[in-house]
Amino acid sequence: MGSLFLALVLLLHLSWSFSSTHLCLPHQRAALLQFKSSISIYDCYLEYYKTESWNRSIDCCSWEGIKCDELTGHVIGIDLSNSCLSGFLFANNGLFRLHTLQWLDLSLNNLNGSPLENTSSLFHFHGLRRLNLAFNDFHGRISSELFSQLVSLTHLNLSVNAFSGLIPHQISLLSSLVSLDLSLYSESTTLTFDGRGFDMLARNLTKLRHLVLDTIVMSDVALTSFLNLSSSLQRLSLSHCQLHGEFPSQLFHLPNLKHINLGLNENLRGYLPKTNWGSGLKLLDLAYCGGFRGPIPPSFGNLTQITSIDLSGNLFEGQIPDVLGNLTKLTTLDLSYNHFHGRMDRIQMPSSIQYVNLSFNDFHGPLPDYIFDLVSLTSLFLSSNNLSGVVESDMLSKLTSLEDLDVSNNSLLSLSTGDKDVNHSFPQLRSVSFSSCSVRQFPHFFRTSKLEFLDLSNNMISGGISKREAEGWESLQELYLSNNSLTSFEQFPGPSLLTLDLGSNLLEGPILSTCLNLQNPIPALLQVFLISNNKLTGNVPSSICNWTSLQILDLSRNSLSGTIPECLGNFSQNLLIMDLQMNNLSGKIPDSFVNNVLINLYLNDNRLEGLVPSSLANSTSLEILNLGNNMLTDRFPHWLASLPNLQILILRCNRFHGPLPDSVAAYNVSILRMIDLSGNVFSGPLHTKLFQDLRAMRESPRWRLLSADDRAYYNSEDYHTSVNVTTKRLELKLTKTIDIFVSMDLSNNKFSGQIPEEVGQLIYLQMLNISHNDFTGPIPASFGNLVALESLDLSSNKFNGRIPSQMLKLTFLAVLNLSENDLVGKIPYGNQFNTFDNDSYSGNLGLCGLPLSKQCINHGEAKPPAPSVAEHEDSQVPVFWQVVMMGYASGVVLGLSLGYIVFTTGRPWWLVRMVERDLQYKFTAWIKRKRPKRN
Repeated sequence: MGSLFLALVLLLHLSWSFSSTHLCLPHQRAALLQFKSSISIYDCYLEYYKTESWNRSIDCCSWEGIKCDELTGHVIGIDLSNSCLSGFLFANNGLFRLHTLQWLDLSLNNLNGSPLENTSSLFHFHGLRRLNLAFNDFHGRISSELFSQLVSLTHLNLSVNAFSGLIPHQISLLSSLVSLDLSLYSESTTLTFDGRGFDMLARNLTKLRHLVLDTIVMSDVALTSFLNLSSSLQRLSLSHCQLHGEFPSQLFHLPNLKHINLGLNENLRGYLPKTNWGSGLKLLDLAYCGGFRGPIPPSFGNLTQITSIDLSGNLFEGQIPDVLGNLTKLTTLDLSYNHFHGRMDRIQMPSSIQYVNLSFNDFHGPLPDYIFDLVSLTSLFLSSNNLSGVVESDMLSKLTSLEDLDVSNNSLLSLSTGDKDVNHSFPQLRSVSFSSCSVRQFPHFFRTSKLEFLDLSNNMISGGISKREAEGWESLQELYLSNNSLTSFEQFPGPSLLTLDLGSNLLEGPILSTCLNLQNPIPALLQVFLISNNKLTGNVPSSICNWTSLQILDLSRNSLSGTIPECLGNFSQNLLIMDLQMNNLSGKIPDSFVNNVLINLYLNDNRLEGLVPSSLANSTSLEILNLGNNMLTDRFPHWLASLPNLQILILRCNRFHGPLPDSVAAYNVSILRMIDLSGNVFSGPLHTKLFQDLRAMRESPRWRLLSADDRAYYNSEDYHTSVNVTTKRLELKLTKTIDIFVSMDLSNNKFSGQIPEEVGQLIYLQMLNISHNDFTGPIPASFGNLVALESLDLSSNKFNGRIPSQMLKLTFLAVLNLSENDLVGKIPYGNQFNTFDNDSYSGNLGLCGLPLSKQCINHGEAKPPAPSVAEHEDSQVPVFWQVVMMGYASGVVLGLSLGYIVFTTGRPWWLVRMVERDLQYKFTAWIKRKRPKRN
C-alpha cells in the first residue's frame, strides 16, 4: 500500500514537472518566432512590448501573451492586443501553423493584409472559439469558409477594419456564437448584410447576446427580421446602417436587453412603447433617426438601471413626464432637436446626471433652482429654446463640476454683471456660449474661471475690450464677439488665443496699427482672425505677417486704405482664406504668393491696379479667386491652367483686355464652374474648345468647396463663403448655394463672332449672361440642351434669325432677356415662354406674336404644341434634378438652387412667378411616378 502511494506521488510529480517546465513544443516555438520575425514594432509609447519576452532561451509557454495546455503543451491561446504590431499577415505566416489555437486576439495593432480571403490558413483553426482582429487595417472580402470551417466560434470581433463586400449567408452556421461585432467605421469600404442573410442569422444564432453591426449597410434588411433575434440578447448596436421604415417597438420588450443603439439611421421611424420595457436597460440611443415620434411614456420611470438616454434629432413631442427624477443611475440625457415643450421647472433631473442637452426644443421660463443643485453636472446645453430670466453667478457657482455651458439663442435670457460676481469661482468651467441672448456687458465672473471657449456673439455688448476686461482670459483659446456694439479694441484677450471673431461691430479708426505694435504683443498661435464689417481705417500693417500660424484672415468690409503688404502673400504656410474685399486698398497685388495652401482669396471691391501676379500660379490649392471690381489692367491670366482646383473665377469690372487666347481652351479647366469676366474689355471670338474643356459645366458635379478636414479649421457657422452674381434686374449674393451653383457671365465686353454650337454641351449651366457684346449670327439651336438653365441674358448683341423652338425645352428658365438684337419671326409659344413679358423681346423689330402686341402676318402658321415634361429615357431633366435634389431624405424639395440665396435687392418678381407656375405641379407628379418604391 505504501509503495503504491509513493508511486502515485512520483507520477504526479513527473506530470507536474513536465507541465511546468517542458511544455513548449519545438515546432510551435519555431512558428511563434517566425511570426515575430515577420512583423515589426512601431513606436506607440508603451514602456514594455509583449513580444520582448519571446526568445529561444525561455519556454514559449511562459512568454507574455501565450497560453498553453497544461497537459499537452500545445499553444491554445494568443493575446497580442495593443502590442504595437505592424506588418502584413501572409498566408504562410507561422502563426497559422498553430492549429490547436482556441483563442486569438490581435486587436488594437497596425496589422494589414487579407486574412479572411478564400485561401487563408486561418480557416485551419477548427477548434477556435474566440477570434478578435478589431482595430487593424485588414481588408478584402470575408470568405464563407470563415463561418463554415470555424463553427466552434463563440466570440467574433472583426470591427474597425476595411473589410468589404457581402457578408456570406454561412454566418448563420455559427450556432454557438455569443458575441458578434462586425462594425465598420470607414467611408472608403462597404460591408453589406442582405435581407436573407440577416434573417437567417436572426433565426439560427439562438445563443447570441451581443450583436454590434454599426455602419454595416443593411438597407435591404426587413425590420421584421429583428423580431426573430434571441430573447437572450443583451446588446444591440445598429447605428448608421441605413435602416428604414417602421421599427418594431416589440424589440424594446426583450427581457435581457441592456443596450440598444439605433442612432444615425436617418429614415427610421417608430414609437417608444408605453409598457413592458426591459427593466435592465442601461443605454437607449435613437439619435438622429429623424422619424421616431410621439411622447416619452411615463413608463420611462421604470428604467431604474438606465445610465444614458439619447433621443436627439427626432420628432418627439409633448411635455417631459415627471419621472426622470426616478432614474437614479442616469448620467446622460440628450433630448435636443425635437419638439418637446413646457416649462423648465417641471422637468425633474436625478442627482446622478452629468450631461444634459435640451437644445432646439420649445422649453420656456427661467432656469429652475434645482438645476443649480446638480453638483455632478459637467455639461449643460439649453440653446435655442425660449428661456428667460437672469443667470446669477452665485447660483451658477454651485455647479462646481460644470465644464460646458451653452444657453445661446434664448433672446430673453441674460447674465448677471454685478461687481460682486468676481467673488465666485468656476474652477472647472471651460466652455461658455451665450450667443444671441440679452447680454449687455462682459460678465465679470468669468475672470475667476479658466475658460478656453467663450461665445458672446449676437448680443448688445457695448464699450470695448480693455486690459481690465481681458483679465482672467489667460487660458482662452476661442473668443466670438461678432454682431455686438463694441467700439474699441485695446487688448488682445489672452496669450493662448487661437480664434478671435470681432466681425460686425462698431470698431473704428486705425485699430489694426494700434493693436499690432510691439507694446501690445499678439498671441503667437492665433489661427483665425475675423474683424470684417466694421469701420476700420488706416493701412494693413506689415506686422500682421508675424502671425505665422494664421489660417483665416478676414479684414473685409471696412475702410482700410494703402497698399497690401508685400509679405502678405507668403507669411503663413497654413493660410487657407484671405479676405480683404470691400475696402479702399490701392496699389498692386503683391507678387509673393509662394509656398502657400490658399483655398479662398478675396481681393474684390478695392482700388487695386496693375497686373494679376503670376506668383498666384503657386497657389495650387486655390478654389475661389475673386478679383472683381478693381482697376486691374491685364490680359487674361494664362497661368490659370496651373490651378487644378480652381472652381470659381471672378474678374468682373476691371480693365482686362484683348482676346481670350487660343491656348486657354487647351488647358484643363475641368473644375471651373463659376466664371465671371463681365465689365471688362475682352474682345474677339469664343473658341469652340473653351466650351468643350469646361467639364464641370457639362458633367455630373463632383466638386465641393473645402474638405471636411479643412472646414474643421474654423467654425463654418461663423464664416461663410459668398460671391455675387448678376442677373436681370437684381444682384444676388450666393452663400450656401455656392457649393452647387454653375454660371458664366461674359457680359459688357467686346466679344464678337458667332456662338459655337458646343455651348449646348454645358447642360449643368444655371445662369448664362453674354449681354452687351458684339455677337452675331443666329442663336444656336443647341441652347435647347441647357436643361438646367434658370437665367439667360443675350441682350444688346447682334443676334439675328429666329428664336430656336428647341428653347421650349428649357423648363426651368425663370429669366430671359433677348432684347436689343436683330431677331425675327414668331416668338415660340409654350412652357416658360408663356411667362415672359415684353421686356424680354424689346428692340427686336422683326419679332411678332405674344406677348408682343405685333401680330404675325402668317396667320395660318400653327402654334407649336407646348411640350410637357419629358419622361423619355433620353431626357436630361431627370439627371439634372437628381443632382439638385441630392441629400433630401424625405419628400422632394422643389424650386431652384436659388432658393437658398440671400437677395440683396428685395423680393425677386421672377422667382415668385416661377414657383407658382403650373409646371411645378406637373414636375412634382412626374417625380412621384419615377420615385422607386420602398419595401
